Amino acid sequence: MPPRPHLDRLAITMMIVLCTIWGMQQAAIKITNVGISPLWQAGWRSAGATALILLWARVRGVRLAEADGTLAPGVIAGLLFAAEFALIFAALQYTSASRGVIFLYTAPFMVALGAVWLLPHEHMRRAQWVGMSLAFTGVLALFGEGLLRSSGRAWIGDLMMLGAAVAWAATTLTVKVSPLARASAEKTLLYQLGVSALVLTSLSRAFGEPGVFAADARVWSAFAFQVVIVAAASYLAWFWLISQYPATRLSSFSFLTPVMGVIAGVVVLGEAMTPAIWFALALVGAGIWIANRPARAN
Repeated sequence: MPPRPHLDRLAITMMIVLCTIWGMQQAAIKITNVGISPLWQAGWRSAGATALILLWARVRGVRLAEADGTLAPGVIAGLLFAAEFALIFAALQYTSASRGVIFLYTAPFMVALGAVWLLPHEHMRRAQWVGMSLAFTGVLALFGEGLLRSSGRAWIGDLMMLGAAVAWAATTLTVKVSPLARASAEKTLLYQLGVSALVLTSLSRAFGEPGVFAADARVWSAFAFQVVIVAAASYLAWFWLISQYPATRLSSFSFLTPVMGVIAGVVVLGEAMTPAIWFALALVGAGIWIANRPARAN
């Protein structure tokens, strides 16, 4: 099926669901961190999801061993995927989550800038830049006060978060401009899960993480959610969407994720629902609507 030029109702619905899942992931990681080391859980999350996607592909009869030119870009995408999560976990040792999320969510702008040279058929209109800027303003409204709480070495974590944003954007662009764009979503995802499982578990050992140190039923439930729902189901849906729709339009929806993460904290962790959350959600929603409005016919 040829790529669609605009997001339809299916894509919009899927992106709202995916951003909600990815927002809930933030609460799941906080819960899992209580009993499982960060890099260990990230690596074994990828390993567990790899097994599930292999099983899914076998049941559906998806061919994975064909020589289709995806090996090199697949390994590159996997290394970028691993680098993104390694940098995020390392960054949070220096900077706060509220500061970090601002730098991380510069990634959609990096996708848009990369698309200028690499994806000329996904040309960004002025309204799309305005919409993305408005959505980013919503993220700033929610987390911007974290920028005022600077510590001596916060800049190190901020740079790491920027590096994670670059890796995230580069992964998306690698998938769009390489033979991975024509591969099945299962194969595209397996490259990233398999490579990241090896890299992240190796980094966990290199840094001397204890691994599982105080896991209980709540911790294992949060970890299972990450494996089954996030790393397997949601990422599979995401890479299918990338193969079917413009990456720049899809990326604009990612600004919903940090807001949904805060709302998930309200629901799951009992945190307060403040007026700032509603204001941020309104700004992000308006920005996404503007960014994805069809161009007026001349």
